[in-house]
Amino acid sequence: MAKFARYTPALVLFWLCLSGTGHAVTLAGKQVQGGASVEIQFPVPKYFQSVAAQGGNPVVQTGRAVLMFPPGFDPSRSWPILIVSSTSDFNRTSIMDAEWYRKPANAEGWVVLGTDATVSPRLDSTQWRLGMLGAALEAIRKDWPQSAKWPVAFAGFSGGSKRSGIVGVMLAKSGSVGVCGFFLSGINEDRLGESYRTYQPGRGLLEVPVWLSSGSSDPVATPASHNLVKASLERTGFKRVRLERFDGGHQLKMSEVQRALHWFRELGRF
Repeated sequence: MAKFARYTPALVLFWLCLSGTGHAVTLAGKQVQGGASVEIQFPVPKYFQSVAAQGGNPVVQTGRAVLMFPPGFDPSRSWPILIVSSTSDFNRTSIMDAEWYRKPANAEGWVVLGTDATVSPRLDSTQWRLGMLGAALEAIRKDWPQSAKWPVAFAGFSGGSKRSGIVGVMLAKSGSVGVCGFFLSGINEDRLGESYRTYQPGRGLLEVPVWLSSGSSDPVATPASHNLVKASLERTGFKRVRLERFDGGHQLKMSEVQRALHWFRELGRF
């Protein structure tokens, strides 16, 4: 007769602690683990299809997203989300750029989100990006309803920083996210302030911290350009605009991303 090991209650509890909740955490049918990433696909509802199709773009029925989770991630707790937007130059997508933010986000306990479609656009417009992002957030909230209350920051480099400002304001106007920060790197034009004046999302957004990251030898978004962006944001009424310079050119500095995410947490107390 085979001998069966006897498991004490303490040993069983120990194993359950090692395995988290004792069952796999999933999102859109994919298993999720802290410290790892997952790529999902999701249906695009009719409303977001119409948003993305503006300007003659194709109707998209399926979107895709990459999410990167910090160590110890558990969706039953609240986690800040960093939404990444890329430039349209060089056929970059937000999913491509998301990887740049993984290490600093992991260090500060943030989830990174980058979205795209499963087909290529005729015009890679803000509406195209907004449609895919809105559909992705809806899909995440379907599985994790509590995530609708998680704080959200927007990040981008170069053209992606301009787009982050626009998309962030539009989502703030819709009331679908609670915005807790903007990280804008290599930016030479203030689209955030312009979008605020256009869409009028409410004065609460003016309290949201904005981190401008400037390379001291950047030939594209020069230090002088960053000074002008800061002055423009302050004229619009943004109260927490921080301009930080680093030694370097037109590039994204990982240590600056981490400092900004830490600052957002300090000010937002989350």
